[in-house]
This record gives sequence, C-alpha cells and structure tokens, in this order.
Amino acid sequence: MPRPLRVAIVGAGPAGIYAADALLKSETATEPGVSIDLFERMPAPFGLIRYGVAPDHPRIKGIITALHQVLDKPQVRLFGNVDYPNDIGLDELRSFYDAVIFSTGATADRALPIPGVDLDGSYGAADFVSWYDGHPDVPRTWPLQAEKVAVLGVGNVALDVARILAKTADELLPTEIPPNVHEGLKANKALEVHVFGRRGPAQAKFSPMELRELDHSPNIEVIVNPEDIDYDEGSIAERRGNKQTDMVAKTLENWAIRDVGERPHKLYLHFFESPVEVLGEDGKVVGLRTERTELDGTGNVKGTGRFTDWDVQSVYRAVGYLSDELPKLPWDPESGTVPDEGGRVMEAGSHLPSTYVTGWIRRGPIGLIGHTKGDANETVANLLADHAEGRLTTPEAPEPEAVEAFLTERSVRYTTWDGWYNLDAAEKALGEPQGRERVKIVEREGMLKASGA
Repeated sequence: MPRPLRVAIVGAGPAGIYAADALLKSETATEPGVSIDLFERMPAPFGLIRYGVAPDHPRIKGIITALHQVLDKPQVRLFGNVDYPNDIGLDELRSFYDAVIFSTGATADRALPIPGVDLDGSYGAADFVSWYDGHPDVPRTWPLQAEKVAVLGVGNVALDVARILAKTADELLPTEIPPNVHEGLKANKALEVHVFGRRGPAQAKFSPMELRELDHSPNIEVIVNPEDIDYDEGSIAERRGNKQTDMVAKTLENWAIRDVGERPHKLYLHFFESPVEVLGEDGKVVGLRTERTELDGTGNVKGTGRFTDWDVQSVYRAVGYLSDELPKLPWDPESGTVPDEGGRVMEAGSHLPSTYVTGWIRRGPIGLIGHTKGDANETVANLLADHAEGRLTTPEAPEPEAVEAFLTERSVRYTTWDGWYNLDAAEKALGEPQGRERVKIVEREGMLKASGA
C-alpha cells in the first residue's frame, strides 16, 4: 500500500498554513494521503498575525480562527521552537520528506539610504512592531522620549506605528499587549506624530479601513493639509480603476477640509514630502529634512528643489520589510526573495529538486495576509504535478516518528499543536482577572513552559 506524501513546511505563519490547507484539499490528500509537518522557529504558530499585526486589530487576528481549523487536522503536525538551519537543515529535511516548502516571511526592515539614518532615535518600524507585539527575541523596553515623531512611509505598517505612538497606553490596555509594553507606552511623551509620503493621496498604500480607524480614537486628531490633495492624469486613472484607492483619497479629502478639533494628540498625514536626510546633533536625531515633490502626469513625482526641516526627535522607517536569507537556497539580495518559477525554487536555470517557496519569501512583502492564498495554491499545484510525474526525490526515512527522534536526539525543545492549546489557555488565564481576552507571554522560556515543551 503506498504511503502518504510527506511534506515539510518551514514557517507556520499564514503562508505556510495556507499551503498546508491547499495540500489537504487536493486529490492526493484522498489517495494515497498527505502527511504535513510545519516547522516554526517561534514557540507559537501564526507568524505575522501574532508578531506583526498591531494589538488593536482584533479583526485581523480573527484570521487565526480559520488557520486553527487547518492545524486541527490529524494529517498536520506542528514543531515549534525549531530553527532552520540550526536545528534542522535542508539535507535533513530532504531525508525525512518528499518535498519541502519554505514560507518564512519577512521580519527585517528594508534599508533607506539617506544620511543620518543610523542616528540615535532613528528606528526601523519592524523592530518597534516586534517590541509592541511582545516578540521574545527583542529588548523588553523601548525609548519613547520624543514629543514629536516622524514616520516615513504610507503603507499599513506606517499607520500601525503612527497609531500606537499616538494612542494612550490605557486605550491599548484592553488588547493583548504584555505588561512591559503597557508600562513602556505609559512613559510615551509623543504629542505630535508626522507621517510622510513622497507621492500623493492616490498613491498611498493604506487600506481604507485601516486609514479610517485612525480617526476612531478619542485622543487622536488626524490632520491633512489641503495643499496635499492633488491629482494628475495618472492619479485620476488610478482612482477610477481601483475602488480602494478612491476610498482612501475620499477619506483624506474629507479630513483636509474639516476644522482641526481639540483631541490632545495630533497625527499629521503629509504627502509630496520626500525624506532626504535625518538631521542630528551629538549623535541624536533633532529633525528630518524633506524635499517637496510634485506629480509628473503619470502618478509618479519629481523633486522641486524646495526643502523643509521638521522639528522631530525620533524617526521611524516604515518603507517595507525584507526577508532573511535562507542558507542552502539561492538568493536574490535586491528583492530579498528566493528565485522561483511557479513556486519551484530555481538555481542556475533549473529546479532545485523537491524544494518550493510560497508567501513573502517568494514574492516579497507586498499585499495583505489573504493574498498569500493564491501563492500557496500555485506552489502546491506545481509540487503535486512534480509528485505525479515522479520528479520528487525519495526520502531515506519518511516515517513520521523519524523526525521526532531526530529532534529529540538533537535535544531540541520543540512545541506541538497541543502545546499551542496549553499556551493559549495560559495567556487567556492571565487576561481573565483584568477582563481582557488574553495577556501575551513574552519570554521564550515562559512560552516553552506554558506549552509543556
């Protein structure tokens, strides 16, 4: 009797779980069956949803419910707190599995090549997000001394950073933020947050709902300069062709024409301001210099030679995420991705046998969480085609218990799906006395203990 197809997925965030779901829904899952193991370097699953989504976005965290249903399936196992390649490498994965899918996402900040970016008080948004989301591998404190703050970028991460900086700590207390983050935010001195985009309202990458949420806080006054509402032919075409772009532009237009209210914290959205230098004195941020830009007719912009110095004491770069290079795999440093064709990893023009990618490690950190579903479906379809045509390599030890024995022999303290249920219950128990849904456990050791690793 033929054995099930054995597949390893490295990365248990949405992209990896969507790939598992696609495998489970395939004809192969019926006969001869599939057996899927997800490897995750964090003790808990869900990747970006746990450590990249702002804590005041419970709606997005609701995606976890759908992901739960996949991980609950008996054909799927979770091995958490297992690091690629230190705990298990590509050669070892190939010895246990017919195919390996990498879905490791993106966690670092993309570089912004302007002077002063390394000054004290200049931060990457990804690091700040990891801090307020309780990531175990970052410091427990964050310096929040600046009264005036700049955020560079006009995507949803920039909005998250600006909103967390502009809200009060007590506004965020009902969420799952850990005690150290609440204490840190109580000391936050920010009264003005300035968000800068080098292009116009029609080129902003905000989601309409995320943008409107800014205005829901009783403490945040959102301010848009009427002079920043400008469109050229390219911008008008973009609005006509994209409903979300049009909704974002309308929201910004409405904010630009209203009177400024009395809410204590001011959040300014600036357009047509391109950052050219972070200004410093004695090694610390004291300002930001921008060049005014103007539309060129196509929706792109050109510089005008007019510069403005903004009085800010810290700068957060939210100009995109970058994936970490994966040892033993080909790498494109420019895009921060693994070269592929249809999800098949490509090296020197040919497919690296039995090796696949999906999600941000495949196409870069663009799009919303749900957009990785299409990636996963294409990758899995090609993996199954390779399986049907006998192109996959045959593992030496495909028995499910072989990988458990390997990790135990290596003394890897791995967590399991049952362990996630234990951690989930522990975090909910911490939140219950305070009337909160959960309080996130931050320390890796605490997570391992709660999981019963």
